[in-house]
Amino acid sequence: MSDAKEKVNINEVINEFVRKNRKVIFVVFGVIFLLLAGFIVTLGVMDIVRNRAIGRVEEFNRRYEVLRFDINEASKETETADLLAELKKFAEKTSGYAGGRAWSIIGSIHSDKKEWQEAQEAYTSAAKAAAKTYLAPVSYFNAAAAAEEQGNNGEAVNLYTQSVARSVVFPAAARAQFSIGRLQETLGNKAAALEAYRGVISGWPSDAVWTNLAHSRIILLETEEETENDTEIEQ
Repeated sequence: MSDAKEKVNINEVINEFVRKNRKVIFVVFGVIFLLLAGFIVTLGVMDIVRNRAIGRVEEFNRRYEVLRFDINEASKETETADLLAELKKFAEKTSGYAGGRAWSIIGSIHSDKKEWQEAQEAYTSAAKAAAKTYLAPVSYFNAAAAAEEQGNNGEAVNLYTQSVARSVVFPAAARAQFSIGRLQETLGNKAAALEAYRGVISGWPSDAVWTNLAHSRIILLETEEETENDTEIEQ
């Protein structure tokens, strides 16, 4: 009996609260509804804008694919310059995948023309614009290759390191890690090279190509180190 009375009292309290505050309650629910509707509309608009941007950049890519085989011909200079100008204007005001893709196409054009500094800058911009996509590690890798072409091995090591550090799956990650070791050798940093090669083995043990090459380089470097130590002892 007491439970029934208690339930009735609670219902009365709730009903009385609603009666006295119904205007406030209606306003609150109205605001929540408007915010939710606005959020849904915003998501829809963003999706439309994103799809349009992707469509635009794919059109740029089609133009580049047609142009690329003759891109170094004098007759294509104006067309190439126009495409680069349009791409840059688009890339500078577009973020995410579409912006990164545009910068990547710019990098490809400069690579085709062997303009390595411009290519490196464009690929780095692509990685930053599309930081949360698969384009990021790919673009850092391409930027590293462009740095190598200029003989900037220290910069290349940093860029290869960034390509490996991305959380997105990157099929060429083992190759990038091996490249770090290769460049560290070139720079005379044997200890860093060994560390990088061991990183290939521990990070990608099932990769037959780069893991085997890393094993070979480790054996060679360790043999050289032992030889140098023996020579020093003899002297």
